[in-house]
Amino acid sequence: MPEAVPPGFEALAASRAYFTQESMLAVETRKRKLFIGLPRETSLQENRICLTPEAVKHLVEEGHEVVMESGAGEPSKYSDHNYSEAGASIAYTPKEVFQADIVLKVAPPTAEEIDLLRPNQTLISALQFGSLTSDYITGILRKKVNAISFELIKDPSGARPVVRAMSEIAGSTVMLVAAEYLARSNEGKGVILGGITGVPPSQVVILGAGTVAEYAARAATGLGAEVKVFDNHLYKLRRLKQNLGIQLFTSTLDTYTLNQQIRRADVVIGALNAEEGRIPFMVPEDVVASMSPGSVIIDVSIDQGGCFETSEMTSHSKPVYRKYDVVHYCVPNIASRVPRTATNALSNIFTPILQEISQHGGINEVLFTNEHFRSGVYAYKGSLTNSAIAKKFNMRYKELGLMIAVRN
Repeated sequence: MPEAVPPGFEALAASRAYFTQESMLAVETRKRKLFIGLPRETSLQENRICLTPEAVKHLVEEGHEVVMESGAGEPSKYSDHNYSEAGASIAYTPKEVFQADIVLKVAPPTAEEIDLLRPNQTLISALQFGSLTSDYITGILRKKVNAISFELIKDPSGARPVVRAMSEIAGSTVMLVAAEYLARSNEGKGVILGGITGVPPSQVVILGAGTVAEYAARAATGLGAEVKVFDNHLYKLRRLKQNLGIQLFTSTLDTYTLNQQIRRADVVIGALNAEEGRIPFMVPEDVVASMSPGSVIIDVSIDQGGCFETSEMTSHSKPVYRKYDVVHYCVPNIASRVPRTATNALSNIFTPILQEISQHGGINEVLFTNEHFRSGVYAYKGSLTNSAIAKKFNMRYKELGLMIAVRN
């Protein structure tokens, strides 16, 4: 006999008021194939490229397409053959490279390169705020591209990885430069950077206590030099001492003490960061004039205006000049002095970024998902999204977070 139905069950079933509970299935983000362009740098003394052949090989194996302009890797001692073997297509005109969906380059695009851009492309490059012009911003906005400054990109911890990496290179390199120009062969003082038994160590003064200063101090103390660091931010000075793990002379930018130390120094490194668009302290010309003949000044902050009243921008082809018989090295792009190292550092940063863009399904999706990545965006779909640029040129801007939130 059929099993009896409990009273009320038929009515409940008929009303369809009782349903099996539904559960949501996880939906995997669909990866997007990227088309990446690597143009050859045309800017003066720019020798870096953003991806190594090894990184290109990794991206191609993941299904992405990479096109590189012929000769782009040569300044970093990477040949076209290295890149073609890694799976990149070699183009022979900039126009071919600028057909890519993502254009990845070091220097900001020139006016001619901006003309090659098209709407909805993504441009990842340096911004170089110190030499930025309103014409450049207008050109980028006119093209309606998504422009990302790699100096402004942050990682999840809030740090700026590209700035950090290039500052590490600059800090380590400046001491090699100093040693070179202290030598008698370059009409320097004829002293060794550092010291030996029975001979007093050379004197190194560093203005600033950031990443450049940390790596410069590390290199100088490793050679045996006596290092003195000046900065008005005590927390930076404290952090510097902790990172180096040694007792170090540190001081605020006390004018009397600093000037006395500069006059005695063999090497002075200017590595102060601009605050509110200007360097917080500048060494007067009369102090430079009182330095001993053959001393060396290296102004790492020259692209932001410089730390010395006597500073004038130089280039890798003619890196130094003398004023008051003091050697001045004021090259703004020190990392390009060692382009292969710099290229490897950039590649280590950009490869994961490109993978992240792919995993999220495109640039719009990664901007919507990752707030830290938005910090690098200064132009989005024809709108200026950086308040500092807007203030500098008295232009209107839109809040990127709001634009992303209401995106279609």
